[in-house]
Amino acid sequence: MNLELVTEEATMTPNVTSRPVNPICRNRQAPYTHEILEQLDITGILLFAILTFMTLVTVLVFIEEAYYMYRKISGIKKSIIIWVNAAAPIIAVTCCVGMWIPRSTMFTDFTASVFLAVLIHKFQLMLVTECGGKKKFLQKFGGTKLQLHTGPLCCCCVCFPRKNIHSRTLFILKLGTFQFALLRPILMFLAVVLWTNGTYAIGDSRAESATMYINLLVAVITLTALWAVGIMFNLVRPSLVDKKIIPKFACYQFIVILSQLQTSTINILGSMGVIACAPPLPGPSRASYMNQQLLIMEMFLTTVICRMLYRRRYEEKPALTEDEETKENLQNSTLCINGKAMDEGLQKV
Repeated sequence: MNLELVTEEATMTPNVTSRPVNPICRNRQAPYTHEILEQLDITGILLFAILTFMTLVTVLVFIEEAYYMYRKISGIKKSIIIWVNAAAPIIAVTCCVGMWIPRSTMFTDFTASVFLAVLIHKFQLMLVTECGGKKKFLQKFGGTKLQLHTGPLCCCCVCFPRKNIHSRTLFILKLGTFQFALLRPILMFLAVVLWTNGTYAIGDSRAESATMYINLLVAVITLTALWAVGIMFNLVRPSLVDKKIIPKFACYQFIVILSQLQTSTINILGSMGVIACAPPLPGPSRASYMNQQLLIMEMFLTTVICRMLYRRRYEEKPALTEDEETKENLQNSTLCINGKAMDEGLQKV
């Protein structure tokens, strides 16, 4: 009888002494802004101020660089380079907004993913424009074979045949990045809609959840787009070494890897409980919070490096077929010259 009482007391004591679970950690819902600010100490306030200041400096550096590009470069190349350099500041701004307003993470991720999709497509177009445009690109590489076994897809498939480069091949490569720029915003919009209904959750890895299928589709189209860019880069890399294309490609990959792989890894760790709940932040929200702070610092460094790479003296003139404004300016200038010549001839007569 005494042994039964002892065993019953031993089984009952863990339930009595167990710590109560915080309701914030249980519902896993992101807090409001005022709840975050009320819990900040001096270190947290300094961290918020420094990261916000770094975001502001990132935006100012990009605006100065875009103004320089707008004045020094003519033609379609100007807008492509500005778009490529805009990805890091936009990601920094969205992360800063998500840091101050934790419940806006889905909307900030949607905005960042749209600009990331545009970045990948624009970077591939920049590789073509750096070679002088579509016509010069085909003239220069028309006699070479295209290497298909490159990363991140098919890097081990050496048996793939080499394809000739022509206008159809270039169109397929552009289509590989364009599908990402088109489908990624659509999938993220669907994720936001399902998130409002409670069907989509960041970091949810269950097989029956919509999050798993959306993430799989995003992974497939992302790898396809990166594969197309990798094929193009391996082709033009030897001829664009003087234009610092290798460090530019490294910065581009840096942005893609950090905004995709780092974000996915940290969100999975938060959903699995590896990143513990720290009220008022539950585990998933704390993971997003940490990722946003890291991305602000990383995008700040990337923006500074991109300014050093892209802000140089541009002496190339655009092709007249690619810039209608240049055509109009040339026509206006010739009319002015002819008008002056006619006036001088009449005065002499």
